[in-house]
Amino acid sequence: MNFFRVINNLFHFNRTNWKAVTLCLLTALVFWFFNALNKDYSTNLRFSVNFQFDEERYVPVEPLPEVVFMNVSGNGWDLLRKSMGVNLPDMNIPLERPTEVKKIVGSTLPALLAGQLGSLQINHVVTDTLYLTLDPKEKRKVKVAVDPGGFTFAEGFDRLSPIVVLPDSISLEGPKSVLDELPDSILLDINEEGIRNDFREEVEVTTPRGALLKRAPEKVEVIFEVVEWVNVNKSIKLVVENAPNNMRLNLAEDSVQCLVQVPKSQLEDLDETVAQQVAVLDLKGAKKGDKRLLPKVQGLPINTRLIQVDSVSIKLY
Repeated sequence: MNFFRVINNLFHFNRTNWKAVTLCLLTALVFWFFNALNKDYSTNLRFSVNFQFDEERYVPVEPLPEVVFMNVSGNGWDLLRKSMGVNLPDMNIPLERPTEVKKIVGSTLPALLAGQLGSLQINHVVTDTLYLTLDPKEKRKVKVAVDPGGFTFAEGFDRLSPIVVLPDSISLEGPKSVLDELPDSILLDINEEGIRNDFREEVEVTTPRGALLKRAPEKVEVIFEVVEWVNVNKSIKLVVENAPNNMRLNLAEDSVQCLVQVPKSQLEDLDETVAQQVAVLDLKGAKKGDKRLLPKVQGLPINTRLIQVDSVSIKLY
């Protein structure tokens, strides 16, 4: 009877009793846990992996594997620390012929890594295969140009000068196979709209698979002049050259109509050079008959663009 009374008193709701019970259970649990960690266990661990090769001569074409998973055995305390990343060693894999090694089968890794794990023992490698792609590191110089279709101008404005790129070539360093795939020149994309002023900007040079390539320099300067243009209709004197001596020429017009485009700031130059402006009709080698020929306009001031010129009707007989 007294025995049952003791048991009943122990589990009877009493704050002091439950504190004692809880403390006993926690003490037993801790004792059991510490004792269990003194035994040996097996588990899967994630190890960082480093590949050792001459980085001055070779470079990865694809990102190299960064981790390998292995099932290892060891003391419980040691496994606990390493599962938390404490004193977990990196695995180093030497590559004597980097370009020849395309893959490393997981079953071959224990022989390479066993001495790097300290007290841990490798049971098996969980990672099936490590794939590698390395190339010899090379340098190549390529031209840099600008795609004129990549930008637009405000209405009435256009480029006056040629596009200048400084420097006009860059040096690229990286995997040989990637460099071999590149064209002889790289086109820069300038995504600008409504340009109405002189252009002078630094533009980054981008290449296919650019993350694998080291550029020197990484940016180039692009420069060109921009002006407002004006369309002008002009009547230009017609001049005939090399007319055949044995033929007669019937020419209905003594001038030809032209459409030219000139920078607005240079309109006066168009009027000042009227005396030098001629439309030359070259009849060298011409034969008898009715013809319609296109004259060649000469003497226009610098920067003037010839947009259109009328053809001329003649008759040789």
